[in-house]
Amino acid sequence: MWTKEHRARQAVFERRRYPTDLTDEEWKIVQPLLPSASARGRRPGADLREVLNAIRYLARAGCGWRMLPVHFGPWQTIYWWFRRLMRRFLFVTLHNIALMLDPERVGREVSPTAGVLDSQTVKSPHAAGGGGYDTAKRLKGRKRHIVVDTDGRLLMVNLTAAGVQDAAGAGAGAEQIIRVIRKRWPWLKHLFADGVYDRDKLISVAAYRDFVIEVVRKLAGQQGFQVLSRRWVVERTFGWMTRWRRLVRDYEHRCDVSEAMIHVSMGALLVRRIANP
Repeated sequence: MWTKEHRARQAVFERRRYPTDLTDEEWKIVQPLLPSASARGRRPGADLREVLNAIRYLARAGCGWRMLPVHFGPWQTIYWWFRRLMRRFLFVTLHNIALMLDPERVGREVSPTAGVLDSQTVKSPHAAGGGGYDTAKRLKGRKRHIVVDTDGRLLMVNLTAAGVQDAAGAGAGAEQIIRVIRKRWPWLKHLFADGVYDRDKLISVAAYRDFVIEVVRKLAGQQGFQVLSRRWVVERTFGWMTRWRRLVRDYEHRCDVSEAMIHVSMGALLVRRIANP
């Protein structure tokens, strides 16, 4: 027998047309960060909640801008708002705020002290200008260098051409990624990485900035896939990212748009955790 609580829960479920739609709890977290309407001129007619729903739908479904469902509104309006919010760094800000709230939810410190570094090569169509060929993976496209904490939350991402080797591409010569991590996460002191990052330049730059890089190597006599200590965390994060079909391949012409799509996806994951513990 259905109670009033069951019927209220069913009504909330029916109002959500897609699994990516913002719930009321998520909207309460996101709404204060959105730009307010200007006091002069015509007030915007677009509903920003519907705009964010459309952007999240596009990232999860992997469709093109022109293939968005019509009830979201004109795709030109959605794209215009996406570019405006991206230039205002809204998606990065939303992701970073959720990144600080989520550890507190589980009783962890806000600033991590250890992270895991790795890269992933994704295909990029010729029209997207991926610019590079990864000879190891035999893929043409872009390479994502990411750092995550020990729970798999994305701390930073850097995009390069797929042809750039890991040790050189992790922050344009190994120094940029270390410098950015130091500014954003001053308490992070320990990084885990695979054997590709075992390079003198990276180790020396890390030592100069008071970092310790621990290389996690394959097990002796390892054949096939085996779970490695610490390394499995970043591989799981890559798995979370590729659940969003827009990230399975890199269709973007610009690296900043591609990076924004990553923050849209990972920010949505963190916001949903916080709003629905």
